[in-house]
Amino acid sequence: MITVSNVTLQYGQRKLFSNVDIIFSPGNCYGLIGANGSGKSTFLKILSGEVEPTSGDVSVTPGKRISVLKQDQFAYDEFTVLNTVIMGHKKLYDIITEKERIYAKTPFTDEDGLRASELESEFTELDGWSAEADAARLLSELGIEESLHTAQMTQLEAGQKVRVLLAQALFGNPDILLLDEPTNYLDVDSRLWLEEFLCDFENIAIVVSHDRHFLDKVCTHISDIDYGKIKLYTGNYTFWSEASQLAARQRSEANKKVEEQRKELKEFIMRFANNASKSRQATSRKKILEKLTVDDIGPSSRKYPYINFDQAREAGDNILSIENLSMSLDGQSMFANLRFTAQKGDKIAFVGPNDLAKTTLFQVLTGDLEPESGSYKWGSSVQKAYYPRNNSEFFNSTLSVVDWLRQFSAITDEEFVRAFLARMLFTGEESLKPVNVLSGGEKAKCMLARMSVIQPNLLILDEPTNHLDLEAITSLNRGLEKFRGTVLFSSHDHQLVQTVANRIIEFGPHGCIDRAGTTFDEYLTDENIKRQRHELYKI
Repeated sequence: MITVSNVTLQYGQRKLFSNVDIIFSPGNCYGLIGANGSGKSTFLKILSGEVEPTSGDVSVTPGKRISVLKQDQFAYDEFTVLNTVIMGHKKLYDIITEKERIYAKTPFTDEDGLRASELESEFTELDGWSAEADAARLLSELGIEESLHTAQMTQLEAGQKVRVLLAQALFGNPDILLLDEPTNYLDVDSRLWLEEFLCDFENIAIVVSHDRHFLDKVCTHISDIDYGKIKLYTGNYTFWSEASQLAARQRSEANKKVEEQRKELKEFIMRFANNASKSRQATSRKKILEKLTVDDIGPSSRKYPYINFDQAREAGDNILSIENLSMSLDGQSMFANLRFTAQKGDKIAFVGPNDLAKTTLFQVLTGDLEPESGSYKWGSSVQKAYYPRNNSEFFNSTLSVVDWLRQFSAITDEEFVRAFLARMLFTGEESLKPVNVLSGGEKAKCMLARMSVIQPNLLILDEPTNHLDLEAITSLNRGLEKFRGTVLFSSHDHQLVQTVANRIIEFGPHGCIDRAGTTFDEYLTDENIKRQRHELYKI
């Protein structure tokens, strides 16, 4: 158990949160949410003891082990992959290293023998004999090939290092698990595995994530940082999101009778109570939810941008045809002999573990790269708008946000441009900031505003949810669902792919799978596609 008592964190005059009182209990997974900059990652560091609060206390049940997902990819470069994972259990790893040091001594004294005996006993109690096998299993399940288990961490790519650090955090059945954006760099299969791991995890897990599907799947509670407070809600992210919006509507309708409010909320709560993310907790959670009233759920202060894509003109029937397209980078094949035709109204999600392959395809289709062989042809009526994964070249300027967006708009009237930016939550002085000082999230919203003001009939988006907060991701999701044109996109956001895509194209080392007329969940569970994916990756 973790008990947070009257915790306040303040930097100078800025107070992130104050007088926080929360108890985190075993058997639950808590999703920590809040606007960008609200202090989510810092609060995890307070819980782990890495950061001291300005005031207040955090107490952990004596003897309980806290495990944290490390963020520094280079901290373990001098160690092997297996040893890096085992280091997640510090006490066990310290015993292993002391054992090795003692047994390597010459001469080996009686005192050394006594100490070695003590260490062997502790080693056995901590299940040390299965440590390497357990670490190897975690690595394999997270997609790290066995041939890399004995390699030095410095030999791994960035995405592989992140997976090793995730295995490190999960190793040894910790009592308290603190995970900051654990789904970063994970492919579909690794994400599904992590979801199942956390659903079965019987201790305390606290996660920060921008993946709504992930939060819905694994969380039993939501800890919301808002109004400078941290409040705990029973239920997953969707329950919290819809409940807070319901509460806001009800509070704004002052003439609505209280009993009508309670009836509406009760019906809403019961709908979610029957869809618990962990079946073993459904009964107890339902009892808690049934006792809630409208006063238990507060409206959120966070705002949702309005993201909408209109077409200046509708495209004709011919959209895109690709014939035997091949491309390599630095001697590595990204795709080979790729063939497909995009139809009008297709919303194609490109998935697969090789993000660079998808980025390369988009760069070829937008003319930024020349393919090695093959060809592609756009329909004559297609008007494209591209959202690149790396948008830095667009912001090497001291133009204000207003003047920056004005470059791309057919209507250059300042009042129009400001009104357009206000939909993206750039108001007042914020719209006059130079674009070269914007945060990652602000740049992402500018890029979406640029796409919107162009009024294209085809959108190409490469990981558009990167840097966006949950509110912006939700708004983008709605905008893409409503868009009547054609969309080509890549994303690791499960819910975005599930709700937007009507066609899935998966890249793998042995070709690709193209399946239309299916949702992402149907795609992942279809037995025939499972067999095709087996061949695609030679699993």
